[in-house]
Amino acid sequence: MPSIRQIAQRWGVAVATATKVMAALRDEGLVEAKVGSGTVVSARTSHKQPVSLTTSPRPRQAGVAKQALNRKHVLRTAIAIADIEGLDAVSMRRLAAELGVGPMSLYRHVANKDELVTQMVDEAFGEPELPIPGPQGWRAKLELISRRQWELCRRHLWLPRAVSFTRPLLVPNVMAHTEWTLRALDGLGLPMTTRIREALTLHALVVTVALPMADEVEAEQETGVTLAQWWLAQRKRADELLDSGRFPLLATIPEETASDLDGLFEYGLARHLDGFAALVEDQARTRS
Repeated sequence: MPSIRQIAQRWGVAVATATKVMAALRDEGLVEAKVGSGTVVSARTSHKQPVSLTTSPRPRQAGVAKQALNRKHVLRTAIAIADIEGLDAVSMRRLAAELGVGPMSLYRHVANKDELVTQMVDEAFGEPELPIPGPQGWRAKLELISRRQWELCRRHLWLPRAVSFTRPLLVPNVMAHTEWTLRALDGLGLPMTTRIREALTLHALVVTVALPMADEVEAEQETGVTLAQWWLAQRKRADELLDSGRFPLLATIPEETASDLDGLFEYGLARHLDGFAALVEDQARTRS
């Protein structure tokens, strides 16, 4: 798919209009964001009915938006805006326009943008199911919650920028993830300090790898240049450096390795849990 900027330039429309076009296609499941390729046609479109972009959207019926307005509707709409346009695009005025209400109507549900973002994070963290008690064994449990959070960050690219470790969000769904992780470490004889550091470290691993994924998608949308196209433009410079003989080991690395963020996440998770397993064994020997 062309980028939002390319759509705006090619058809002579505003960026906001091009963004709504892409949002409509995404909501229908016809396109999806893919790191390294930009926005691509979804592989799951065979059963979908075609969407006509030449027709106007269904007009709002007077009073319907206001009657339907509730906290969850507000949050899901804000999340949809952030998913497509990024967190910076979310404002009370922008959200009100999307909902077809006056900005003052939103203040019955959220006090300001900071609270809105906090509640968006909480709403997003409520999406994954955290089974009780979960799979057998502490490692399987930590793998499960880490992968659920990784999937969450892939679905909502703005999410890593909205969380903080020094000023944690005191909201139920986020706290439930931490509580679930702490419970996964029951019976290991670890002090609570170690257990909370483990929970934070796992989350930090997810966020650290997810941030460049969000940066890449944003760069592709802003410039219209996919990661593959960017590397193609750097080919001459890369070949000069790698063929110089100064970097023989770097020259042997497959090109796709560095951009394989799923592979990087899985590698980081596995190596971290290997190290944590050594700590658990050392603690067990100390107690015995």
